[in-house]
Amino acid sequence: MCCKGFILVIFCLQLWPRPLGEAIHPDCAIISQHLRAREICSQTRRSEAQNQTDHSGCKTEWDEIGCWLRAEVGQVVNVSCSAVFQHFSSNQGFVYRNCTVDGWSEMYPPYEEACAFSDDSEPESETSYLYTFRQVYTVGYATSLISLISAIVVFAAFRKFHCTRNYIHINLFSSFVLRATAVFIKDTVLFADETLDHCSMSTTACKSAVAFFQFSILANYFWLLVEGMYLQTLLALTFVSQRKYFWWYILIGWGLPSAVLILWVLTRFFYDDRGCWDDTDNVGIWWIIKGPITASLLVNIVIFINVIRILVQKLKSSAMVGNNDTGHFMRLAKSTLFLIPLFGMHYTVFAFLPENTGVAARLYIELGLGSFQGFVVALLYCFMNGEVQTELRRWLWKCHNQNHLTPAKRSITQITIRTRGGLGLPPSSGNISSV
Repeated sequence: MCCKGFILVIFCLQLWPRPLGEAIHPDCAIISQHLRAREICSQTRRSEAQNQTDHSGCKTEWDEIGCWLRAEVGQVVNVSCSAVFQHFSSNQGFVYRNCTVDGWSEMYPPYEEACAFSDDSEPESETSYLYTFRQVYTVGYATSLISLISAIVVFAAFRKFHCTRNYIHINLFSSFVLRATAVFIKDTVLFADETLDHCSMSTTACKSAVAFFQFSILANYFWLLVEGMYLQTLLALTFVSQRKYFWWYILIGWGLPSAVLILWVLTRFFYDDRGCWDDTDNVGIWWIIKGPITASLLVNIVIFINVIRILVQKLKSSAMVGNNDTGHFMRLAKSTLFLIPLFGMHYTVFAFLPENTGVAARLYIELGLGSFQGFVVALLYCFMNGEVQTELRRWLWKCHNQNHLTPAKRSITQITIRTRGGLGLPPSSGNISSV
């Protein structure tokens, strides 16, 4: 019964979403840890069989959940609940077994009682919560995709917006599009079919999906860095042409992530070609991805502080002329608010902490809020831009007038053709200007 409950909890974690900086799902981490514990227990048992000549007492035994180490007759052995159910139970109880002449006794109390673990209510509530959370980040990424693609179309369609600043915005938006798309592709390839053991599968498709996911993460962070570099250069070097730096920005935004990804793929292929490459067990290989991301965040923190310093100086100088302290602080607050989603400052909260720290908070910030970051960036830097709003209103007004004037133009053209024909004159091309 307790084994069944444990399996049900593992199954309910199939819907658990992963933090964005890490491709592995927590349920795979739990299963991996469970398999390692079983392997360690098996190795201990084999070692005892090889080295021990006295077979009295109870041998090491694996009960499909925990490992009971060798004991002498009459001994009482306990297993801590925190060691077995550490990911989803905070109970500090123990399960006991007696070593008798006939071998191990039955466990008392059972796992589900000692560890306050119910195999009826817990999986159902956990599954409902995780399913709801997955729906939230799916809606977030879908909203971001629609808004980002719309923003890209606006910047590309109107020639007025063809400038270095908006070209960088388009590339940043494209990296967010790749990021959202990669999440959907990875979830489809790895987790759409519940009959597959996605924690142990190892196919070219799933490895490609994870590699594409890692590339999108890298590109997104580096384009956030490029935005910071561009803004700082714009504020510090007012009279320098930014167009000559654009190809350097392209190299940083797309070239560096490509180089890092190639290095990571080759390292995984030759030295750690296990599963779908969605684990972080090998810390050295994982830092090939995490190192550049952490470095970009560090540089962006420095840029963020420097940009705020420059803005404060500029706003102070303007405030001295106008003597408007309230307006000064409002403009500074607005500038800071706009810079936070641009630089991805909210990701720095957990960037330098261990991967298993604050898992629930990571999910809310990196998935719940992070899934809407593309929407926020598109809203702030495109649809709330005064020039964009003016141009869109002008375009809508033009389309509205054209729709209303078209029937009148058509009627005038038809009357003109009939009149010229009645006078024996050749009909014109139908253009009003030819009348």
